[in-house]
Amino acid sequence: MSDYHWYAAYTLPRYEKRAKLQLDKQGITNWLPLQRLRKRWSDRWKWVEEPVFRSYLFVHISEREYFQTLNSYGIVRFVAFNGQAVRIPDSQMDFLRRMLDTGYELEATELDLSPGDRVEVLTGPLAGRQGILIQRAGDKKFRIDLDFMGQSVFVTVPIENLTKELTA
Repeated sequence: MSDYHWYAAYTLPRYEKRAKLQLDKQGITNWLPLQRLRKRWSDRWKWVEEPVFRSYLFVHISEREYFQTLNSYGIVRFVAFNGQAVRIPDSQMDFLRRMLDTGYELEATELDLSPGDRVEVLTGPLAGRQGILIQRAGDKKFRIDLDFMGQSVFVTVPIENLTKELTA
């Protein structure tokens, strides 16, 4: 089993391409998903390459490269849960690459959640658990009610660890 894993690194605002260049210079494997979009300026149309996920890029690193990556100019932090950088499964990275290869325009948006929505936890020790959203707990966190052994347990979960359950 490889000791290299994918992680999402948060960059300075609008610094994704420069952070990528810094990592490239250091020999750190990274991927910045870009898509080509047609943008209108006041006097013309222009094709530009923009990051799919603003302020994020992905790194494929070992534990040995963790701090080197974190100390690279332009990298602010890793996406983390309970203080641990969250590993992104290779299958999710492959899926994202395939989606970009389709040529469809992608837009990453914040998850639209409202109190009462049924949600599922995607990552961390609660992965796969389902519950009901109770309230927002800050800018990017939500409190959810999980049924655990017949008891209600309220947990605060970062938005990137949740998905909205689809209703049939």
